[in-house]
Amino acid sequence: MSSVAVLTQESFAEHRSGLVPQQIKVATLTSEEESDPPTYKDAFPPLPEKAACLENAQEPAGAWSNKIRPIKASVITQVFHVPLEERKYKDMNQFGEGEQAKICLEIMQRTGAHLELSLAKDQGLSIMVSGKLDAVMKARKDIVARLQTQASATVAIPKEHHRFVIGKNGEKLQDLELKTATKIQIPRPDDASNQIRITGTKEGIEKARHEVLLISAEQDKRAVERLEVEKAFHPFIAGPYNRLVSEIMQETGTRINIPPPSVSRTEIVFTGEKEQLAQAVARVKKIYEEKKKKTTTIAVEVKKSQHKYVIGPKGNSLQEILERTGVSVEIPPSDSASETVILRGEPEKLGQALTEVYAKANSFTVSAVSAPSWLHRFIIGKKGQNLAKITQQMPKVHIEFTEGEDRITLEGPTEDVSVAQEQIEAMVKDLINRMDYVEINIDHKFHRHLIGKSGANINRIKDQCKVSVRIPPDSEKSSLIRIEGDPQGVRQAKRELLELASRMENERTKDLIIEQRFHRTIIGQKGERIREIRDKFPEVIINFPDPAQKSDIVQLRGPKNEVEKCTKYMQKMVADLVENSYSISVPIFKQFHKNIIGKGGANIKKIREESNTKIDLPAENSNSETIVITGKRANCEAARSRILSIQKDLANIAEVEVSIPARLHNSLIGTKGRLIRSIMEECGGVHIHFPVEGSGSDTVVIRGPSSDVEKARKQLLHLAEEKQTKSFTVDIRAKPEYHKFLIGKGGGKIRKVRDSTGARIVFPAAEDREQDLITIIGKEDAVREAQRELEAGQPWLHLSFCSVSSQEAQVTMECTIPQKFHRSVMGPKGSKIQQITRDYNVQIKFPDREENPGGEGKEAEPGSPRRCDIILISGRKEKCEAAKEALEALVPVTIEVEVPFDLHRYIIGQKGSGIRKMMDEFEVNRALPPTLPAPRPSCLQSDIIAITGLAANLDRAKAGLLERVKELQAEQEDRALRSFKLSVTVDPKYHPKIIGRKGAVITQIRLEHDVNIQVPSSDRILSQPQDQITITGYEKNTEAARDAILKIVGELEQMVSEDVPLDHRVHARIIGARGKAIRKIMDEFKVDIRFPQSGAPDPNCVTVTGLPENVEEAIDHILNLEEEYLADVVDSEALQLYMKPPAHEESKAPSKGFVVRDAPWTASSSEKAPDMSSSEEFPSFGAQVAPKTLPWGPKR
Repeated sequence: MSSVAVLTQESFAEHRSGLVPQQIKVATLTSEEESDPPTYKDAFPPLPEKAACLENAQEPAGAWSNKIRPIKASVITQVFHVPLEERKYKDMNQFGEGEQAKICLEIMQRTGAHLELSLAKDQGLSIMVSGKLDAVMKARKDIVARLQTQASATVAIPKEHHRFVIGKNGEKLQDLELKTATKIQIPRPDDASNQIRITGTKEGIEKARHEVLLISAEQDKRAVERLEVEKAFHPFIAGPYNRLVSEIMQETGTRINIPPPSVSRTEIVFTGEKEQLAQAVARVKKIYEEKKKKTTTIAVEVKKSQHKYVIGPKGNSLQEILERTGVSVEIPPSDSASETVILRGEPEKLGQALTEVYAKANSFTVSAVSAPSWLHRFIIGKKGQNLAKITQQMPKVHIEFTEGEDRITLEGPTEDVSVAQEQIEAMVKDLINRMDYVEINIDHKFHRHLIGKSGANINRIKDQCKVSVRIPPDSEKSSLIRIEGDPQGVRQAKRELLELASRMENERTKDLIIEQRFHRTIIGQKGERIREIRDKFPEVIINFPDPAQKSDIVQLRGPKNEVEKCTKYMQKMVADLVENSYSISVPIFKQFHKNIIGKGGANIKKIREESNTKIDLPAENSNSETIVITGKRANCEAARSRILSIQKDLANIAEVEVSIPARLHNSLIGTKGRLIRSIMEECGGVHIHFPVEGSGSDTVVIRGPSSDVEKARKQLLHLAEEKQTKSFTVDIRAKPEYHKFLIGKGGGKIRKVRDSTGARIVFPAAEDREQDLITIIGKEDAVREAQRELEAGQPWLHLSFCSVSSQEAQVTMECTIPQKFHRSVMGPKGSKIQQITRDYNVQIKFPDREENPGGEGKEAEPGSPRRCDIILISGRKEKCEAAKEALEALVPVTIEVEVPFDLHRYIIGQKGSGIRKMMDEFEVNRALPPTLPAPRPSCLQSDIIAITGLAANLDRAKAGLLERVKELQAEQEDRALRSFKLSVTVDPKYHPKIIGRKGAVITQIRLEHDVNIQVPSSDRILSQPQDQITITGYEKNTEAARDAILKIVGELEQMVSEDVPLDHRVHARIIGARGKAIRKIMDEFKVDIRFPQSGAPDPNCVTVTGLPENVEEAIDHILNLEEEYLADVVDSEALQLYMKPPAHEESKAPSKGFVVRDAPWTASSSEKAPDMSSSEEFPSFGAQVAPKTLPWGPKR
């Protein structure tokens, strides 16, 4: 490795002294050059002649070589040699490869330097590094660390010198590591070791060790001394406003640390160079001895409440007395009960000082004004306007309002306090004469309704009546409302609030069951119909459930009479909707739809208006022929007759009635109408209409062209005859894409099979779900023959067969279930019925809804079931019986469970979430109490909750409900225990400390003790006592939290504040980036440190607050930091003196620019100036290159 010369202090001084004459000489030359500027030819020498250039090509031109100074290159090259014994990788076979090459490549990429490796004859490694200086230094350090074997050594220096090796932000240590290509490890501050470990090459270790010892030797020259001086004489040494001690520090260059008055230490600490430190100590001793001989003391009694006036803001009054009289005034601590003030000074000055002390003590006074507490905020005014008028006139007067006390405290100069007291008394008298208040009791559960949404109701009353209304928060559970303001406005506001409360007491809530399908109709387009209802009943609030909830409950809330009227009105509306929702479908041939519509819709419009029905026609591009008519039943029948008559008049449409027993209708229609649809399609699209199920009619109507109607009649009668005698059915399955091969062209093949066997073959329609199902119907031998022919005709289809024998006659069975349970039995979208139909292979028909239950009930025989309660089940007998049992098992049962009324609202949950969860979990239809918890007489508050659902689910639902009741009762008991409140009286000045930074302290107490803590807000003057902190939770926890708060308060009361003189130049370093460093110190020592604001009288005064022992340790720490940082500041200032020597005044003169003599532009007319256009005088340096032309013209 290349060697580095070490410059000692002696050699540096010798070198510096040797440079002085040379510097003077250079300065002289520079001044001569400035006085006599160079000539133009000297500054700009002409180019050498061509001949000279050719002849003397090897020699530089004279004038140019003399004057032009070489420019220092920014890229440097250094060569480092690693001996064989120190090489980390010694494999000669892999030179230029392997790990060594990878490391070199990584170093090049990381540092940006260029590396070249070569092997010397002694097998040592030579490395040439090129690049910028900092890149080369970094590469050198990496080379040493990664390609050369490392040694290590330790060097011991005093622990207090370690920080000087590290330097500011570690810069000195980094620089030292770069220069010596070593790694220097310094023990942590909390480590007692003084050993510094150095790792690197032997040469680098020696250099680093030498530098570390040099830094330690420099620091050994500084000294620290402590001088014991009685505490009473510290003010004389510091002088007024610390001027005397600052003067000594400035003259001697020594740092002097005098403990602040609040600290009981007596020693004064001196830090600096030994000689200068001795001078400072001598001067302080001299002052101390003189004052000890000349001064005497007197003790006087001053009221404790007046001590703060003697001290003044930040002790300014004490400093002022010391400056004027030279007398020190000692005040007892604030936590002491003593009222004795001691004056210390020269006897002749004590009288003047005593006069000033009494003058300061009596310059302020405290007075009180009687004023009812409810008037305080009117005295303060909106945003403090009234009070601001007084405080602006007398800014030195402090006015304090105490919550709950009928007095106002004034503090300040005697004359100003008297004037302010008169003004406030006049204000109080005026307010008492023209203001009034009243308190009314309204149940707290109505308070939020009185306030209204976003305070709309209460703000309206306040604005109209010009009063202030105080409603207690919900947490207080108080019923007392206070109204304050003008007497007339108070009476009006009281009347309005009581009327509102009366209306709310008379309010009731009612649930109306309306099928969800009618909700949108009742609301109307854009809410038009519901708006009409709300306008008709403005005092009733109507709430519809969310469509996603699938709920039928519509809630009405308002005055009892209005709710009843609105209920009747809406029930009538729903009845009309039910009556008008009857719907029938009329099949009409597609070609006649346009004639039914008429020109411009005239015909259909006329039918709609005259029949008062809604008629929906299928879309023009739809394959459907069905027209849907909706309205009252009689009106729908009339509209259907008119539409059918239009069709009959337009075409040769015949209508035939066929009598077929009603019990055969379902089997003729087939599953999902497949069988009857196949007959209709085969007979030219005739319409076959079966009577409504349950009507008892046997008449089937066939409508269509005459020939097709006759054909359909024959097939229908033939099929009915087969069904009546004996029928056999076989289902076969084949892929839908093969059906066309079975049917044949134009249906030829399938017709041949039908004609030869007499069996009916039904293929699936487009809308059928099972597209691969083919049904063969007929006598058993005919069905078997048809099946064989299909198999023989197409054996490659691989048909799979499943036969369903229908030899036993199908039956129709009645199942009586009250109509009110039909919806529950069907399930959502008929899912339960569909499941039973699939499971038991039966058909289930529900009756139409009863329209006039009263009238029909009269006609029915006593004890006989109503027609609307009978459900018909068709299929095999055993299947029908099983299906009947399954249906009866779906009939909901109702049981009643007794639950305390006060728990009902918790069971219902927010917006009914709790009751919905129970309904979903236990599959019960409803678990609502008969009456919802709303304000009503106690006689209507029932404890019974009705549960409706399947018998199998009721026991689980009841058990779940009772379990929930137990949980709620336990929660009630727990809530009662958790609601224990405890108040703690704490001075408001301690509140910020209890809250902590961003609420950290109070949050920790809340979490640790599981309590809620309410600290009064500073902006809510009259809301609650400002010194009361409320703790809510378990009694034991609240007491523990109270003890924790009182412990913090006790620590805060023990805290002291000390002023520390700290050189303002190091403040920024101690504070750190974004206050990080100072926060760390404050957290470590548990103190609060405040630095002076910009423009403060004493920029060096720093205040430390905390417990006495913590404050003392924190002050020692920051004084050590100051000493460390100040040393850096002094070093940098001294270095700047060497780096930037003070410039002479002459150098500050404005620059004249670059001046030359005998320039061509100043030459006489006899000397000709060079011709710039001449190629002889200004030759070109190469042939001119023609500009490149572009295909699309020049670039712009």
